Parts: sequence; C-alpha cells; structure tokens
Amino acid sequence: MDQHEEAAAPAYVYTYACHEDELPLCRLEHRLLFGCDPGDAGYVVSRREVDPSRSPFTKLRLAVLYDTDSLEQMAQSVETLSLGSATFKVVYVETGGTVDYDRQRAVERLLGSHIRGKAEMRQPQRTFGIAHIEGRWLFGECSRNEAVWLRHNEKPQQYSTALSTRVARAVANIAVPEPAGTRAIDPCCGIGTVVLEALSMGIDIVGNDINPLAVRGARVNLAHYGHPNVVSLGDIRRIEGHYDVAIVDLPYNLCSVLTTGEQLEMLASARRLAGRAVIIATDMIDEAIEQAGFVIADRCEVRKGRFVRHIFVCA
Repeated sequence: MDQHEEAAAPAYVYTYACHEDELPLCRLEHRLLFGCDPGDAGYVVSRREVDPSRSPFTKLRLAVLYDTDSLEQMAQSVETLSLGSATFKVVYVETGGTVDYDRQRAVERLLGSHIRGKAEMRQPQRTFGIAHIEGRWLFGECSRNEAVWLRHNEKPQQYSTALSTRVARAVANIAVPEPAGTRAIDPCCGIGTVVLEALSMGIDIVGNDINPLAVRGARVNLAHYGHPNVVSLGDIRRIEGHYDVAIVDLPYNLCSVLTTGEQLEMLASARRLAGRAVIIATDMIDEAIEQAGFVIADRCEVRKGRFVRHIFVCA
C-alpha cells in the first residue's frame, strides 16, 4: 500500500488482556470472533471489524489507515489526514514490544505535530493510535472497550453456580461470532446470564428453563437492564423449533445431579434444536456429546481455583 493511501480494506489490530486462568477461553473466543489465534503476543490482527466492547478481554481496536516501514514515512502519511474542525489525540498502542515510556511519548508527539488539526489531550473528538508490529508502523482510528458488561455484575438476581459475566459474554461470542441472521437458544438458561450478555450485543436469542424460580429471576434481570422478556418456562426435551446454535450449560449443582441417561437426553435434545452448539460441563463428556450426534470442533477449559468448566464447540 502506498504510504499516502488509506487501505481499501483496512486490517484491525485488537489488543487484549486476561488472567492466566482465562487464557484458554480468550484464545477460543478469539479464534471464533476474529478468525485467528491470539497466541501470547497480547494482540491479534484481523480483517474482521468487531466492536471492541464485545469481548471481555479486548482492550482496544486500531482500525489501520496507514502502514509504513518507518516513522518518517508515517509522519508524511498523517499529514494527508482531513479532520476538519475535530480535535484529536495520538496514543501509542502497546503490542508486546520493547519500546520504553519515553520513546512512546516521543512517537506520539512526532506524529501529533504532523497532523493538521488541534490536539486535545483530555477529551479529543477523535483518537488515533500508532503501533509497531513485526517491523512495521501501523496508524489508525483507535476505539476502546467500554466494558459494558461490568454493569451486569450487579444484576438483581444472582445464583452461586451461574457462569461469571465474563465467561458468559465470551461463551455468547463463541456461539455467535457474527450475529446477523443467526438465531440462538439457551434451553437451560437459569437466571439468564448468557441471555443477558447475548442481548446486550444484539444477538437474537431466546431462553428456556425447567425451573420456574430461575425463569422468574431471569425475567427480573432482563427487565432491570431494559431488555425484553425472551425467557420461557420449559423442559429442553419438550422445546420445539429450530435454531442456528444452542448454548447449553448443563446443570451440575447439588440439586441438579444428572444421571448418564438424563445427560444424554439433554444433549440429544440440543442436537434436535440446533445444528451447532456450545456445551458447558464440569466433566469430560466427549463420549456423550458424540453419542448425541455432535462432532467436537474446538474446546477449552476454564479454571477458577480447583473448579473446572469444560467448554465444547460442537457441530
């Protein structure tokens, strides 16, 4: 790409951060959401445009406008930006390199001095980012994750064994990386943790649960955040209809111990409801998943202390 031309189909750089225990989940989510494995670099480069607030692990998104060999070339490139009356700020995007603090600030000042417009450090109307990746300099519009899911940690109805908000959001992304035209169902939704996260990202989803108290709690949670009631009382084995994907968090608490036969019934019901599924279990249930007619396409483990959840992506 010529140093003075904007990319016709720009790449996006997404930086991320997660706890060590969440890294397998982060990698699985990124494989589905961005179409690439993040590895250990702390960033991914993807052609997919994804709202940076979708993933609980994403820190920011850099929409690449210019890609150059050197800072001198980049300084010439940014002179072509047309900002009108908008104020701006340039931030250095860390991508696991060894550029120290002073050098980062110097890079920001250099590029800022070549942009035709008024710099504003506190509340700029446009924020640009500069990153150094594999020997190249990348510059573009910068958008930060607004962490909207943090508000959901304070939902009025809680349940001790429900998925955490972060895990639930990642699971929704794994199940529905591209929401347009995809219909999803959570047939054992409990208090609606996954349903809430999915709805907040514009995913078309409905929920069901056999427990009337759970259904009531889910409805309270959805209403609290202004979402419509999409949760119904029902047994997964009796639900009718067909969906693109099912998200099944198998019951596992002391009041919901499943026999092998019941577990297989639930998995077979999920297979009937959808051609794809994301299944969450506390045991290695590969054989039961395959007996139900699914093929395991990807998987990961999520640990919290000694407690382990297995997440299976099935087709």
